[in-house]
Parts: sequence; C-alpha cells; structure tokens
Amino acid sequence: MSWDEWEQLKSDAAARGSARMQLNHVPMDRGGGGSDKLKSDKKAWGKAGEDTKGLQDDIGKALGKLDDGQSGLGDISGVQSAAAQKELYDSWKKYVGDVKGRCGELGGVMERSGHDLAKSDGDVKAELDKIKSKYQDTEAVGGQAKGR
Repeated sequence: MSWDEWEQLKSDAAARGSARMQLNHVPMDRGGGGSDKLKSDKKAWGKAGEDTKGLQDDIGKALGKLDDGQSGLGDISGVQSAAAQKELYDSWKKYVGDVKGRCGELGGVMERSGHDLAKSDGDVKAELDKIKSKYQDTEAVGGQAKGR
C-alpha cells in the first residue's frame, strides 16, 4: 500500500467522523455537556420511597376518623340527605383507600429503583403505568341527580 493511499484513507475516515460511544441513545454533543450533572443517590431514593410509604399511616388514621364520623347514621331509608351522605361517604372511603394503596406501591417502586439503580427507565415506567391503571380515579359524582 502506498503512503498516498494510506493518507487518503485516513482523510476519508476523518471526513466521515469517527464513531463515538453513545449511551442510552443520547447524542454526545448536547450543548453544554450536562452529563456531569446527572447524579443519583441510593439513600435519597430509599428515603423518598420510605416517606411515601409512610403516608399510609396518616391516611389510615384519616380513614379511621372518616369511619368514626359515619357511625351512628342509622337507617337511611326514606331520608334523601342521609342516602346522599352515605353515597358520598362510600365514594370518599374508596378514594382515600386508593390513595393509601398508591402511596404504598409508589413508595415501593421508589425504594426498589433506588436500591440497585439498575432498572431501565422503561422498567420503572412500566411499574408506574401498572399503578396508574390500577388506581384510576373515579368519575366525578358530585352535583349529579342520578335520577332523583
């Protein structure tokens, strides 16, 4: 191989640009190179997950107070306001119970994500989507006559 041919090959390769490593399909040149700012702390993820799961205790206490406030309602037949109040109570009891469940599951995802920091974004998103579909918000019922 002649030196001229070698120099031409090097020149062609330089013109095409060298292949560079690229992680997670993120371009190397993002203007400002913020890659040194990406940090994750296992302890912070664990604490955030713990705190989120800890909300279950306070929500459980609120559910207890909701139950206590409902006790003694008695027979609701024939009393429209009592029937409406019971309907509202049932709706809120379910909603608050779901919030309690969400806190537990979300906190668990956060703890697990932070524990090993090895899950892909797709895996974490799949877990969050599962929680989202499990705890879909209920349709608003307030102010609707429901045939009354």
